[in-house]
Amino acid sequence: MATDRWATLDAESRTWLTDLAGSPPERAAALRRLHRLLLRTARSEAARRAPLGRLRGPEVDDLAHQAADDALLAVLRRLPEFRGESRFTTWAYRFAALEVASKLERHFWNTGRGTALDTDEWARLPARSELAPESGIETAELMSAVRAAVVGDLTARQREVFLAVVVDGVPAGVLAQRLATDRGAVYKTVSDARRRIRRSLVSTGHLAASGAVLTSREPHAALG
Repeated sequence: MATDRWATLDAESRTWLTDLAGSPPERAAALRRLHRLLLRTARSEAARRAPLGRLRGPEVDDLAHQAADDALLAVLRRLPEFRGESRFTTWAYRFAALEVASKLERHFWNTGRGTALDTDEWARLPARSELAPESGIETAELMSAVRAAVVGDLTARQREVFLAVVVDGVPAGVLAQRLATDRGAVYKTVSDARRRIRRSLVSTGHLAASGAVLTSREPHAALG
């Protein structure tokens, strides 16, 4: 039965709430429909974010199913809080997206990502750092200098945050939650790390004081 609170809702949202509060057959059917919608959202979000956690194929689909299952439980648990500021489905989809993000974060840290960099990751660093040498030789020379700066000139905290945000692409909000800090502190740490790396590259002759890359005789781009 509809309540006074439902009277201001759009027709679609009222239908969802009515069915979820209906007879056992009505509720079961509504739960199946809702789970399908959450799974579709979770699959889309998991596919979009999968490169961050290096998930592929069955792993992505498995994560999406887990996220949809947990999102359905979260929706039912938080159902009394729904006030109709948006459509019910829009409100529910957020739980699926949050579950995907949460599960990817756990996967990221449980697999030890961010503790070391392999060759491929170092090769991707120029674009993510706004360093853009034109040749492979320049990239190798520059990355050797950057690696030395990251390892030798950054504090342990700066190194952890810089590698996570710049190389692995971990969102600042996700990393802040993991490190029990806030976004502002993460951004400041990345900025401090960039300044230290820049000073190191200037001192080794790979970067001009103006910020131009000097691995070759032609300047290319700046360290952001």
